[in-house]
Amino acid sequence: MMWNWFRKKYNNNHPDFWKAYVDSFDKKNKKSIQETRFVAFDTETTGFDKKEDRILSLGAVEIINKTIKANNAFEIYIKQDVFKPETVKIHGILKDGDLDKVSEIEAIERFLAYIKNDILIAHHAGFDYGMVNEMLLRHGLGKLKNDFIDTGVLFSKSKHIIYHENLKKHYTLDDLCKELNVSMADRHTSIGDALITALVFLKTIARLDKRNVLKWDYLLK
Repeated sequence: MMWNWFRKKYNNNHPDFWKAYVDSFDKKNKKSIQETRFVAFDTETTGFDKKEDRILSLGAVEIINKTIKANNAFEIYIKQDVFKPETVKIHGILKDGDLDKVSEIEAIERFLAYIKNDILIAHHAGFDYGMVNEMLLRHGLGKLKNDFIDTGVLFSKSKHIIYHENLKKHYTLDDLCKELNVSMADRHTSIGDALITALVFLKTIARLDKRNVLKWDYLLK
């Protein structure tokens, strides 16, 4: 009873899109890996400081039944209140220009509507997850509720399982592209890196599937 009262009071102070996002996790049903919708995503940012820097763009693609649904990709650019010209050479996003940009709160609403309560995939996921969470907190919202998979960690575990190699703590996305023969076209754009991450994920789980070790407790552990 106390929890229901607290939750109702908490929800009344938040926008409807956030309440719908949070409530969706109550209705989530466990599915097989094949039936589950995964969302690979990436952020382009002004830097690596989660408090001081900002997200410039968010890109994402969905994966269902081990297939990337490219016709339902997500890409959004955010109006910049923090601008670091020295980072433009990496991501190519100018403060002004021809790109259509939205406010942070609109980006949040659209991103949450896209990811729903599904499982998120990112490379070095802690950074992208942290940047999104800081954006949410700036607007008085909570943190992301989704389970997530880090392709760097997953790949390292797969090498350990399949080839009995010692667990390596750090694989760059470029390392994985070379190892798995994934094209690096559109590298350092949010949608490009989201697609690359999705391909890396699929190729990694294909290796695991061949050895009958592709199970939920392994993916999400």
